[in-house]
Amino acid sequence: MNTWDFLVDRRDLQRATIAATDLPPESEGEVLLQVEGFALTANNVTYGRIGDQVGFWRFFPAPEGLGRIPAWGHAQVVRSRAADVAVGLRLFGYWPMSTHVTARLEKRGAGYAEVSAHRQGLPGVYNTYRPVGEPSGDDDWRALLWPLLLTAFLLDSQLKEARTATLVLSSASAKTALALAWLARRRGVRVVGLTSAPRAELVRETGLFDEVRAYEAGLVGLVSNGPAAYVDIAGNLEVTSAVHAALGAALTTSLSVGFTHGLADRSSSVTLSPEPAQFSAPAQMRRLAQAQGAGEIEAQIQAALTQFVRDCGWLTLRRHIGPEALRAVYDDVVSGAAHPYEGHIVEPI
Repeated sequence: MNTWDFLVDRRDLQRATIAATDLPPESEGEVLLQVEGFALTANNVTYGRIGDQVGFWRFFPAPEGLGRIPAWGHAQVVRSRAADVAVGLRLFGYWPMSTHVTARLEKRGAGYAEVSAHRQGLPGVYNTYRPVGEPSGDDDWRALLWPLLLTAFLLDSQLKEARTATLVLSSASAKTALALAWLARRRGVRVVGLTSAPRAELVRETGLFDEVRAYEAGLVGLVSNGPAAYVDIAGNLEVTSAVHAALGAALTTSLSVGFTHGLADRSSSVTLSPEPAQFSAPAQMRRLAQAQGAGEIEAQIQAALTQFVRDCGWLTLRRHIGPEALRAVYDDVVSGAAHPYEGHIVEPI
């Protein structure tokens, strides 16, 4: 069987290789899973860019200097030495870009938790795996949009508490930004999207924003009738500073989420008010789960996902099969050349 891992240089994500492997052996209490498919988005590139700071490299160990970028998708148990984990079980969750992976799974409520030593201390949302039925048309949408809509849902819940009237988003073409814009406008919030000039018209065509501005055109005239919030998905300090200056005292909330423009320079001496806060999806998930129950929150996210899929006719799914197809689409995504409204699903085998 052709088995492999997709490995990237942790210092230069554009350098990647397909490494042939043997089937990893499972120890007592472990299972071997075959990865059926996963989604590849700019979100995965962010995992790599902040892998050292947040711990994303720890999920799937790799040789020194290399990393296995995690991706959301589906896998099936093909061998099991674990109690309560049967061969044939299909799971949705966080997998490596590989053909196979071993995991130490324990039954937890309606799902399973990965309890390997190297996963200890990592956020529970990434260590949780949900059983799913036979393959269906929902699988691709779940892999592509669940993690993005999850992040957007948690952001929107935090912004709701801030009672903002206007929301400004950088990297507006990113799917997380699109999902957040969709959620916020359903609450009556005015949403302004910031993007590059070549993508401005594409963003407008989604119909998800009240206003779309190109970075190159500047922010003169950007105002808010009431408290405003800024969510920085680009990780661009220059853009963040410009938004803060344009909105002035109206800006009451500033959150940093992603790094689609590359890793921001955190050593800058620029002082901003309000000081941008790093958004933590796991922390917000814990807060909501404690207040409403994890099952209720998951049901709300699933309902939002179902409706978002119905509303996002601008998004097209693209399927890629095998390691070379993965390498090609990865190159497009990491370089920013991928079309923002194509969703990429990779089948390793």
